[in-house]
Amino acid sequence: MSPEEIRRIIEKYVKAYNSFDVEGMIQLLHKDIVFRNFSNGELQTVTRGTEAFRELAEQSSQMFSSRRQTLTAYRASGDQAEVQIDYEGRLAIDLPNGLKAGDTLQLKGKSVFEIKEGRIALIQDYS
Repeated sequence: MSPEEIRRIIEKYVKAYNSFDVEGMIQLLHKDIVFRNFSNGELQTVTRGTEAFRELAEQSSQMFSSRRQTLTAYRASGDQAEVQIDYEGRLAIDLPNGLKAGDTLQLKGKSVFEIKEGRIALIQDYS
């Protein structure tokens, strides 16, 4: 796939994510999707397969009343792309770490995507 085709897939995924469209996200994923989330250099979450990803995405969408990922930079090589992301989300629930419903989270990070058979086969989020 060309870098432009990969970018279009990623942009569709981010658009679905921002609008809480879990089904729209799932439609872009390879059946063997691997998702990994790293925070402060430590692996926090891993899922394998679309059903496990769906469960995580549905749980996550319950935590926020609004959320927005904004792509700030994009670099592709082969079937992989790395994107820099600004993230902002408003909590819908209180969290155990002391954050309260209505609080806003703002993060900068990056995501690595790998495309296989025209679908997203790997997502690694770093914040």
